Amino acid sequence: MFDDAVEGIDALTEFVARHPRLFVLTGAGVSTDCGIPDYRDARGDWKRPPPVSHQKFMGSLEVRKRYWARSLVGFRALAGAHPGQAHRALSTLEREGRITRLVTQNVDGLHQRAGSRRVTDLHGQADTVKCMRCGATMMRHALHDELARRNPAWLELSAEVGPDGDADLDGHDFSSFDVPTCQRCHVGTLKPDVVFFGDNVPKPRAELAFAALDEADAMLVVGSSLMVYSGFRFARHAVRTEKPIACINLGTTRADDLFTLKIAAPVAPALEALVASLAGRTQESPATAGPSSVLGAG
Repeated sequence: MFDDAVEGIDALTEFVARHPRLFVLTGAGVSTDCGIPDYRDARGDWKRPPPVSHQKFMGSLEVRKRYWARSLVGFRALAGAHPGQAHRALSTLEREGRITRLVTQNVDGLHQRAGSRRVTDLHGQADTVKCMRCGATMMRHALHDELARRNPAWLELSAEVGPDGDADLDGHDFSSFDVPTCQRCHVGTLKPDVVFFGDNVPKPRAELAFAALDEADAMLVVGSSLMVYSGFRFARHAVRTEKPIACINLGTTRADDLFTLKIAAPVAPALEALVASLAGRTQESPATAGPSSVLGAG
């Protein structure tokens, strides 16, 4: 446990104990310790140019060449990432029956690999590719093998890795990069099966998440600035349905004025401290346990 946040962890422990059915929403801050960069700084501003939009990707072959070239170099970090302490702590909370649904804005699949089962990938998973014409899907590593075969010289490049398997290759000429079409229909555009900026979360997926929030006692935001509306709307819905919200995040979020409790601390140690604090609480005997403190509104 980190000393500067003991008081905050005590309050968070009380929050979780009082609201045993949590709806959890996670963002990029959960995976930064795994070598996957996040998008925004402590003020919520972009650290780098925004990701490619759905409209630009679908509307321009040149944009797709640039995307897949950068991905061929940068996706190695995403593909090789392993679950971190934050993922494992959330998996523990689920096993203890404290999390009824975990909705993640990340596309790295690390929550499932850490053992979480009640997961909704709000924006999809980056390891699958879909044909936008016939709907055929394939594993992304198979497409990357084909991209490498067609563009071997690009494998020799190294660059700073960005979020979601991107890489900083500005200044390179992408015009000769060879991008295949769908192997089934032979004409369709291949796109990662994820929600790009400007695209919409599939309706059934969003409805499942909202239904889970309606059934929960409270909401916990972990490692997200909520600057993207697809995540922020869950905080707004929680407020409308009078459900308290706690947040663990370093820096400003779009929903700071909606939170019942905010812990401004690194995500992984905060979650580990929460798990340990809850374990200590359950081990206390009724004779020795002190009275519970009251946490603000909630």
